[in-house]
Amino acid sequence: MSFGSSFNQGGRISIAEAMDRLVRGGLPVRFTAYDGSSAGPPDAPIGLHLRTERGLAYLMTAPGDLGLARAYVSGDLDLEGVHPADPYAAMVLLKDHTKFRMPTPAEGIAIARSLGLSHLRPPAPPPQEHLPRWRRAVEGLRHSLVRDAEVISHHYDVSNRFYEMVLGPSMAYTCALYETPDATLEEAQFAKFDLVCRKLDLKPGMTLLDVGCGWGSMVRHAAREYGVKALGVTLSLEQAEWAKGAIDREGLGDLVEVRHSDYRDVVETGFDAISSIGLTEHIGVRNYPSYFGHLRDRLAPGGRLLNHSITRRHNRQQETGAFIDRYVFPDGELIGSGTIIAAAQDQDLEVQHSENLRLHYASTLRDWNRNLVEHWDECVAEVGEGTARVWGLYIAGSRVGFERDEIELHQVLATRNHDDGRSGFPMRPDWKP
Repeated sequence: MSFGSSFNQGGRISIAEAMDRLVRGGLPVRFTAYDGSSAGPPDAPIGLHLRTERGLAYLMTAPGDLGLARAYVSGDLDLEGVHPADPYAAMVLLKDHTKFRMPTPAEGIAIARSLGLSHLRPPAPPPQEHLPRWRRAVEGLRHSLVRDAEVISHHYDVSNRFYEMVLGPSMAYTCALYETPDATLEEAQFAKFDLVCRKLDLKPGMTLLDVGCGWGSMVRHAAREYGVKALGVTLSLEQAEWAKGAIDREGLGDLVEVRHSDYRDVVETGFDAISSIGLTEHIGVRNYPSYFGHLRDRLAPGGRLLNHSITRRHNRQQETGAFIDRYVFPDGELIGSGTIIAAAQDQDLEVQHSENLRLHYASTLRDWNRNLVEHWDECVAEVGEGTARVWGLYIAGSRVGFERDEIELHQVLATRNHDDGRSGFPMRPDWKP
């Protein structure tokens, strides 16, 4: 029986029945709602419980991922059977089996009448949600200095203490390198920074520029382990202040400087090496030519550039999903490694090596979820449950994406060659794999 025929006979449907009918193949989880209705397998290990009318309004006014995210972040929708700090099992199940279909106009009208027309009035989104793209466009050009600073602050200036608990002592918010399956997160982050240093062929007395330096983990590692003089720049004021404190605590002030600055404001040149770890995702694909051109101009002839970034499995431009854009990385853009390599080459950089660390990022995200579980109560006290829920959802969902090759992580190594073509690069890579 269709929704239309049901209503023609004066029938009504419950919240759970409406949800079940709108999912192709039926719900794979147990769904319950505040009206007492339920649907889905009674013995399902994962459950969804809709607690409030506001949650229903979120689902009805923003069908799909965004409505679910709003209801979940606000606490109006609960996941049962998983910890909110690590909803990985739920993400796998929902991704595999939950495909919403668009109702026909008659069905849509029937649903709205049955569940209450008042729920078609959109509630205010949770405070963790950023402005939609069209509102950001009104306030400034995408990837302008001002707009980039604002969206970076939205994501990174959450709480340094929160990041300490989730990321661990390394304070590295980028893909780690697991040399063995049982490596700890800290061992893997050390191995990642060390790999970058070896690829850049760092030696005592050399100079390094690290753009998008975060909490200064790369510049401190390079100075401490390789005797390099390093400059790091970040658009996050909280990151810069934390990094400066760490530099002082480690006694690296004579070798390391971290600035609260855009990479485009770096005027120094002649660096022996440049590292960019997790910045490319924020700069915009159309800005790749100016980005690589600016970095090339900062390098000395024979210098090396290591670009480490999340990539897509293809080179077609594609907007990020609503949840990631509104709650995690506003204005973030991903593209395939081929586009990154081509952009670097077009700026007279010779690409020497490319490496995909996709599965290493899945392991990194697994360990961040574990840290969030371990420190859940303290994290909630620090940033609020809504923000903590955003992070649990985002980390677990990203892990699924990396495992399934929906997104990848590439390190691209390039050189600025001398005018006569000399690169200083050996016939074969000169670092330990």
